[in-house]
Amino acid sequence: MTQFVKFGIVGFSNTVIAYAIYSALVYVNIHYIAANVAAFIVSVLNSFFWNSKYVFKRLPDDDRRKSGVWGALLKSYVSYAFTGLALSNIMLYVFVDLLRVSAYIAPLISLAITVPLNFILNKKWTFK
Repeated sequence: MTQFVKFGIVGFSNTVIAYAIYSALVYVNIHYIAANVAAFIVSVLNSFFWNSKYVFKRLPDDDRRKSGVWGALLKSYVSYAFTGLALSNIMLYVFVDLLRVSAYIAPLISLAITVPLNFILNKKWTFK
């Protein structure tokens, strides 16, 4: 439970950063999917750093080797690609284009689904 709370703290700060990037790009007329991809790239790197240092307090796969760090970062991008990119882009499309929810509100709604999935994938696979 402590890890989940810490994950939530990191996730909240990461969400603020990602949402700021996303909103700024949408504001300057970048398509919401492209804005989400850009925010995803930055947010996963930020999340990986803080999750490895603060939440899980280690890197998997022999943290003394550079290949362990790069492998864990790749795992992080893969796990977040499912929830943070594929699933969130599908939900954005449904919310924005089909249900006509504001492009500024839609990513906030999708968090209810993606946050728990991200925690499970990170705990069970990325930082195992």
